Amino acid sequence: MRSYYDASASIFAVSDPLAILGALSAQLPFAVEASQREAWTYQIRHLQQIAPAIPDAHIFLEFRIPRMGRRADVVLLHQGIIFVIEYKVGETSFSSHAIDQTLGYALDLKNFHETSHSRRITPILVATEGSHAQPVAPLSQDDVSAPVLTNSSHLVEVITSFGKRFADTPVDATSWASGRYKPTPTIVEAAQALYRGHDVQEISRSEAGAENLSATAAYISQVIDRSKAEHKKSICFVTGVPGSGKTLAGLNIANERMKAHEDEHAVFLSGNGPLVDVLREALTDDALRQAREKGLPRPSRASEYQRACAFIQNIHHFRDDNLQTARPPIEKVVVFDEAQRAWNMEQTSQFMRQKRGQVGFSMSEPEFLLSVMDRHPDWCTVVCLVGGGQEINTGEAGIKEWLSALTSKFQGWDVHISDQVLGRQYLAEEEDQALLKQLPLHTTSHLHLAVSVRSFRAEHVSNFVGALIDGDVSRAREIATTLTDYPIYVTRNLDRARAWLRSRRRGMERAGLLASSNALRLKPEGIYVKAKIDPPLWFLAPRGDVRSSDALEDVATEFDVQGLELDWTCVCWDANFRWVEHKWEAASFKGTKWQRVGDPSRKAYLANAYRVLLTRARQGMVIFVPLGDQTDPTRPLSFYDDIYEVLLKAGIRDLSDFAIGPARQRMFGTKDANS
Repeated sequence: MRSYYDASASIFAVSDPLAILGALSAQLPFAVEASQREAWTYQIRHLQQIAPAIPDAHIFLEFRIPRMGRRADVVLLHQGIIFVIEYKVGETSFSSHAIDQTLGYALDLKNFHETSHSRRITPILVATEGSHAQPVAPLSQDDVSAPVLTNSSHLVEVITSFGKRFADTPVDATSWASGRYKPTPTIVEAAQALYRGHDVQEISRSEAGAENLSATAAYISQVIDRSKAEHKKSICFVTGVPGSGKTLAGLNIANERMKAHEDEHAVFLSGNGPLVDVLREALTDDALRQAREKGLPRPSRASEYQRACAFIQNIHHFRDDNLQTARPPIEKVVVFDEAQRAWNMEQTSQFMRQKRGQVGFSMSEPEFLLSVMDRHPDWCTVVCLVGGGQEINTGEAGIKEWLSALTSKFQGWDVHISDQVLGRQYLAEEEDQALLKQLPLHTTSHLHLAVSVRSFRAEHVSNFVGALIDGDVSRAREIATTLTDYPIYVTRNLDRARAWLRSRRRGMERAGLLASSNALRLKPEGIYVKAKIDPPLWFLAPRGDVRSSDALEDVATEFDVQGLELDWTCVCWDANFRWVEHKWEAASFKGTKWQRVGDPSRKAYLANAYRVLLTRARQGMVIFVPLGDQTDPTRPLSFYDDIYEVLLKAGIRDLSDFAIGPARQRMFGTKDANS
């Protein structure tokens, strides 16, 4: 059911209020708290009072917003307009959180509910004892108005005035409510929803056919069940384009197996420290909020955090625990996130010698992790989530190190691999591809996620970024013409970039500044990549917190954001990845000057760093390229001008083409500083 209760306004006006209250209460899986009962009683009485003035309307109470895992108090259809109404009973003021929440509901309907796509949506926040602000006409391009702030006395006036001014073709309530919901959650929202018990089909789009998340999850579950029944050891490699939901697929597998098969002790492991920290904090906060909203006894934060830590673990802790014993681990199903970032033997040996006192350690990280799981005498299943072209640090070995370990030490394992693994971003060299011929392979399309679910506005963003990073400017320009719903701009003015982000960000959406970890000559622009952020605060803190990404003060690097995302980003581009003679050239700033990077691995890491940065935005991005300074030999104009020009040639428009608004135009003028 989309809502707990719905009826036409004419029927609602004459219905028994106790019957409506009973219908609402019956939908809750827990006892109705006094505060909730009082709020519902007020809303029912108030809506019954205003219903006769809008007899053509249809009223939905507690309307489900799947991506956010919550319900809007009221959705009201009138004169072809969708009104999203949030009540704050007894309140005299309008908090910024409540305003963002109400607008967030409206945006989710617009973006993810098919029958709402073409409709005008007006969010209304009702502080029942508050003041009334004169409503303004919707100004946004997508026909979602700014939230209207009003009180209970003026609500019907707002609805009728908007209805007269913006009347559209009538909305059939039944058809509208049954419209398909195709939500695209952030990884934080998805983790919270899965943790609460939602199915992956409820929180992700399913139109990708055989390559969707559900098909991948089903295939892996079959592998696990078969391994368990036949006492075999198996490994699955899940590949996918950036933002295709690999982490979501892994979380779903671990969560489902953990619930349905406790004896398997399924676990999600990640070496991505920021991702682990952010998800643990998000799950803890959500669990506390759920308990509060349900009126349950408040659990301790420490206990909820411990539960989250059991679900999402740091792979390095798993590794270190199993260094201390030769016994099999308790886990029979293990999901390794970002498996391409596992270390080669040289890096692992050096770390073990210097940090763990393990002299003579001679295994790569994949080999050691597989040896740990191979201790099981009967069966186990390992799931490796592999991002193509996303190795960003020294010693990260990619998928070939896992295959090498399987070939040399674990040939008895069943290997399930996607049919895309021979692509250039996974196994480019013939000697690497030869490893596959030595293994008992099961190849399938179900283990490749080809459609981006991060950028719900444009599924080809990753293709565009791939062409750009490869230096294929004409191909990038061709793809750019298809990104009609995903704005990408470039500017030479950082203040203008910030203004654009603030003009685009609405409701619960988040924006932030990103830069490469070696973008050291952005410092004169006030961008300090060496100033470390606190990832949970950067990704989760509210807008008013200066440590939040939304403050647009602290910049995050590729190491902070890999595996995570924002709605809107500004990628700050330095001369460490510059355009020279029709191709990208990698450079590293050391001491007082730039040094050309010649090592192929280090060049690949830098290219991948920009690949990661350019694929973090769900809805759109702006790229900031400094003007440079001819008096500063580390920032010559030519470095940055060439970068700027090639981005324009790749089909990215200058931000001066975008009208931010009269106030911003007065501040910056109608052109960027370089125009």
